[in-house]
Amino acid sequence: MKTSLMINNHWKTLGWILLVPSFIAGCILSILGMDSLGIHTNVFAIASDSFGGEESYFNLIETEITLTLIGVLFIIGALLVSFSKEKIEDEFIVQTRLNSLLWAVLINYLLLLFAFLFFYGIIFFQIVQYSIFTVLIIFILRFHYLLYHYNKTNTHEK
Repeated sequence: MKTSLMINNHWKTLGWILLVPSFIAGCILSILGMDSLGIHTNVFAIASDSFGGEESYFNLIETEITLTLIGVLFIIGALLVSFSKEKIEDEFIVQTRLNSLLWAVLINYLLLLFAFLFFYGIIFFQIVQYSIFTVLIIFILRFHYLLYHYNKTNTHEK
């Protein structure tokens, strides 16, 4: 099975280098309830608004970019890890990847359904914000767990 969207395996290392620190930083900031480390700069915004402020389009705004940087690094790292080929990319790997992706999407949307039914207000929006990252997290965890389990089982059989 040809996997044309997959990238070379050597990108996976860079992916892990970006993913792990950004995941840890995001968790620490989330646990501490912080959304800022004081990194302010001007950025181009297609659309922006502020609480009680006016909407603006296609302009430079000054904003705090800590969470933006962490989110961007996490997404790039997770995509590199998720879309990098394994050293040996065979039919089993392709099937495991597909199974893990389907599993991740299903779990993510079941969690969102649960959130729609039982969480309201700002907490709901925080859950939706985290759900941006959960598909990639669940996919990576599931895929690598299945590979680990398969390799462990095959090693003991030899």
